Amino acid sequence: MSSSPAAPTAAVRVGHEDLVAFTTDVLADRGLPPRRARQSAEALVYGDLAGLTSHGLTNLTRLYLPALDSGHIDATAEPEKVTDTGPAVLLDGRRALGLWAATEALTLAADRAAETGVGLVTMRDGTHVGCAGYHTRRIAEERGAVAILATNCGRQRIARPPGGVAALFGTNPFSIAAPAGDHPPYVLDMSTTVVPTGRVRAAARAGESIPAGWLEDADGWPVTDPHALDAGTGFLRWLGGDRATGAYKGYGLGLMVEVLAALLPGAGTGPAPEALDGDGRPTGRDDDIGITALVLAPDALRPREDYVDQSHGLFTALLDCPPLDPTQPVRYPGWPEWRAAHDNTRHGVPLAPSLAAELAALAEERGITPPAALRGGAAR
Repeated sequence: MSSSPAAPTAAVRVGHEDLVAFTTDVLADRGLPPRRARQSAEALVYGDLAGLTSHGLTNLTRLYLPALDSGHIDATAEPEKVTDTGPAVLLDGRRALGLWAATEALTLAADRAAETGVGLVTMRDGTHVGCAGYHTRRIAEERGAVAILATNCGRQRIARPPGGVAALFGTNPFSIAAPAGDHPPYVLDMSTTVVPTGRVRAAARAGESIPAGWLEDADGWPVTDPHALDAGTGFLRWLGGDRATGAYKGYGLGLMVEVLAALLPGAGTGPAPEALDGDGRPTGRDDDIGITALVLAPDALRPREDYVDQSHGLFTALLDCPPLDPTQPVRYPGWPEWRAAHDNTRHGVPLAPSLAAELAALAEERGITPPAALRGGAAR
């Protein structure tokens, strides 16, 4: 007699503030100054708060702590100002933690925009910034400005130009956020590949296959085994899929990020002569990431109330668009994340039981007091 499949295990819910405080303690334990640890924790926990789990706390022990321990990320580095023209600033990030450095870069850009209407801060020698949309959303909410963040993947190469043999690019994400009147802010946060690497690796950890269209093999055929990414036999595909269906658009956007985030500050680039050596398989790592933050202040150009009224009308029209399916109302980028963050702030941030156990073990190992929900390990 066959048995019924096991019911999915309920998530462990942890209060948002408790989770941020715990993550702050973990990062401070690795040498980050208190304010920096707190800002970084807020940026990292946002991934789980907003339902963007591939960029949340799952990366704490897999990405950030190992990079801090190895010196790949410098816990106390202070970005150095290289050039300052007033509206535009070039920084050397000196391998500071990107979760914090991106926050600082956008804050500086917003300060300059308040004076001149536009502020640009570009940075070389950066590290992984987490959810790009966290950083832009914060500026839209707190400053009422339009914020753009582009970040390449340094010298990591896991995607190929359409029709090419050699991997030359990372996922090259970018984000733009803007106020939406009385509605939640518009926040577009996207990789220029079909999915970010975190989505593929999450499927690998869960023992699940991935849809055809995420990865391709060396000959361009679909790959559904997520382990192929880190095995070097699967290449991420561009937004648009095949060349006939728009892959050149995703590829073009990825190259746009490379120009904005790497060429402008002089950061590491994926496309480089050394990348053409070998058999074309993925090469390199995310050394010398480039970051470009751009903030535009509408109220420096026109009356603030005019902009607010027009933006409210624009996004109201989108939300009022009649849906094909009444159970699936029309939304816009940023709205689902706002809804998730609102609900999870009230009811607790959901963590997979395996992640909750991992964080509890980390707390015990380092002598850090975890939130009660992690100590209990049960769903709340």
